[in-house]
Amino acid sequence: MTPLPLLHSAEVSAALATGKPVVALESTIITHGMPYPQNLEVARQVEDDIRAAGATPATIAVIEGTLHIGLDVSQLETLAQAKGVAKLSRADLAACMASGGTGATTVAATMIAAHLAGIKVFGTGGIGGVHRGAEDNFDISADLMELAQTPVTVVAAGAKAILDVDKTLEVLETQGVPVIVVGQDSFPAFWSASSPLKAPLRMDSAAEIARAQHMRGLLGLPGGQLVANPIPADDEIAAATLAPIIAQAQADADAHGIRGKAVTPYLLQRIFELTEGRSLTANIALVRNNARLAAEIASELATLSRDTGS
Repeated sequence: MTPLPLLHSAEVSAALATGKPVVALESTIITHGMPYPQNLEVARQVEDDIRAAGATPATIAVIEGTLHIGLDVSQLETLAQAKGVAKLSRADLAACMASGGTGATTVAATMIAAHLAGIKVFGTGGIGGVHRGAEDNFDISADLMELAQTPVTVVAAGAKAILDVDKTLEVLETQGVPVIVVGQDSFPAFWSASSPLKAPLRMDSAAEIARAQHMRGLLGLPGGQLVANPIPADDEIAAATLAPIIAQAQADADAHGIRGKAVTPYLLQRIFELTEGRSLTANIALVRNNARLAAEIASELATLSRDTGS
């Protein structure tokens, strides 16, 4: 049988071998989220946040057909400057690897890779979900189905605010995905700390979240958990400020016939322009906040594994 072309970095390999906590990170935020050199600076900041919190970062990407679990300094810099990098989800991850391509992993692809590598926690910005107008265009992110089948806890600031968040939560409920909000009773709205939507579940500590994931494993339940971590209050943009901006961006996307995978990057770029860069500043803050919480959860899971021998 042909071996899977999967390679751990030395740092990640050492951490996994000794049972130390590891946090997976996606790579589309580097290749599709912001320009160079800011993307490289933020990627390094997030990795350093995880290390400072006592865990090991594992940024995931496909480079020339090999699935890399953790990138070294040179690989991170090369990826940050690369052009024409594919954006990989469940549907095209294998095809990219089989053809020797290079691609950045979305939430769904990062979950798949993390699970293959034995990593239980993943920190990101926001998940994909049900797009507005999905009743007509059927545009629903593969992230939701991945959460239903791949046993990785995903720490995000909720679903991206450009989505139909109410419908996104309905799909997650139908798929049996636990949606855990940290420290509050309302579901966070990505750039905004709260929304009118009620938190499906509330937990107030990394230890509680880790115990819930551990119990799902004992019960044999498939799938992961979505941990919705509100953006810090000092970094948020008020939902009332964002609502007309998101509506304008959506109208512009419709007018230009933007569809499929191109929708999210277009909307995020348009909102960046309409907020004069405030959305990106908030995005960086929430990604770093999520990385720190993911490291805490990974540390609690590592302790549980040692204590229970599982």
